[in-house]
Amino acid sequence: MANPPVEEIRALVGHSFPGGTYTIAHWENFLLTDCTGAEPLPDDLAHPVALFHMPILGAGTSIGEMFGLGQADSGVSIGIESYEWKFFQPLREEQPYDITGKITEADRKEEGKRTFDRIRFQFDLHEADGSPVARSTVTWHYNRRSE
Repeated sequence: MANPPVEEIRALVGHSFPGGTYTIAHWENFLLTDCTGAEPLPDDLAHPVALFHMPILGAGTSIGEMFGLGQADSGVSIGIESYEWKFFQPLREEQPYDITGKITEADRKEEGKRTFDRIRFQFDLHEADGSPVARSTVTWHYNRRSE
């Protein structure tokens, strides 16, 4: 498959996801905490590992859609550069969060013989009153064939 035109990749900047809400259920937090080997957190605090999936789902998108936007050849053509989390207040169980998401960067990069499209997704979590809770910034590399 040929590389998508770089103009199509750059045009992704500013793309917004529909947005929505997400609530971390008690059972979900229990399972996430258990699979990390940690003890449950006190006072209905949710384990931060929830930021791997909840922002994506809460913003009304999916891993599949994110692959599609970058025109990934397959799941193995994706490389993870980083997941950055910023907390403004703790995550809590059974608390609905409003979530928005958008693409903030998208460009083609060449490093030696390697060509990839670098796409950065930003997801923001807020309480119903608009107070910021957390930001998750995900940067992926969509590996391309050298031209």
